[in-house]
Amino acid sequence: MAVQITGAWNFPTRVIAGPGRIAELPEACRAQDITRPLLVTDHGLANSALIEGIVRRIRDAGLPVGVFSDVKSNPTESNLRAGVEAFRAGGHDGVVAVGGGSALDVGKCVAFMVPQSRPVWDFEDVGDWWTRAEINGIAPIVAVPTTAGTGSEVGRAGVITREDTHEKKIIFHPLMMPKIAIEDPELAVGLPPFLTMATGMDALAHCFEAYCVNAFHPLADGIALEGLRIIDTYLPRAVDNGADLEARAYMFAAASMGATAFQKGLGAIHSVSHPVGARYDTHHGLTNGVMFPYVLLCNRSAIADKIPHIARVLDLPGRDLGAVLAWILALRNRLGVPHTLAQLGVKEADVKAIAADAVKDPTAAANPRQLTAEEFEQLTLAAIRGDLES
Repeated sequence: MAVQITGAWNFPTRVIAGPGRIAELPEACRAQDITRPLLVTDHGLANSALIEGIVRRIRDAGLPVGVFSDVKSNPTESNLRAGVEAFRAGGHDGVVAVGGGSALDVGKCVAFMVPQSRPVWDFEDVGDWWTRAEINGIAPIVAVPTTAGTGSEVGRAGVITREDTHEKKIIFHPLMMPKIAIEDPELAVGLPPFLTMATGMDALAHCFEAYCVNAFHPLADGIALEGLRIIDTYLPRAVDNGADLEARAYMFAAASMGATAFQKGLGAIHSVSHPVGARYDTHHGLTNGVMFPYVLLCNRSAIADKIPHIARVLDLPGRDLGAVLAWILALRNRLGVPHTLAQLGVKEADVKAIAADAVKDPTAAANPRQLTAEEFEQLTLAAIRGDLES
């Protein structure tokens, strides 16, 4: 097979990283000409001391700020629509998105949808659908992650669940990318071990899948491999001690690295996780963690040339698939990731429906080998049953 040597690369987000850097949020708003920000966050953070402190900081800087927090863990079109209405009703001119991937995705989609007359589904990440958008009036975005998982703070897309079909859709536009991200590890100190683990598994899946995608992007490959090494080193530390600022800072960086690397694309881990999350409201990163070894084995023939490099970066005792499989199983066990989808409540009766959505998911096209609906059924069934022998 001829080697692909054509690609397109882009790394434009300014990242402000380090303890205490949240103090620079008002300055970041002004740098984007945001004078009346709408702070978008989720239910869990809405009444927290963290959000109260950020709101107070913005107001003390002379910037009127509103707060929108009607955001589910798997956000829906209703959440997005309510956010756009809040933006317009408050006369806001920019978005400050604070929280995990769900809050960041909704914040970015709100900023994007403000001037649009088409339904949001017309901007799904399919072909050149993004060119349908009205770009005049898309609001500027400053992103403040509080979890190290999706890397949405440097991404050009958001995931929204379509309620009428129970499908997760990836909404894409280049102007959805925040111009500034503030990665302050002090903001993640209170994140519980479970959420630290689950979001970290999302970042891990991003780095792994991006590296395994068959596309020409040496920059992303290097970023993905280093992201894997960082996560392997620092995720257990962050889970064990949430106040470990070094571990939190490196995990923030790794999450952004994963999202930067997956400009190449993702794969079957996400193809299955998306419909599972849409149906069962499972945590996305946790679902990715469950799917990881099953997809690794499913793709083994197509990623044989990648495995030795992954094993080398992780300093594994072997350089073959068995060593990488043993590593991910041990890491999952160390962190408390469930072994099967059944442990997340997924039923065998839904396998066909999950597979039908997985094969249509935008991430399926970049998987290292193309899977049919029947193969997605087999993959999902293996993950429900815990079958690593197929």
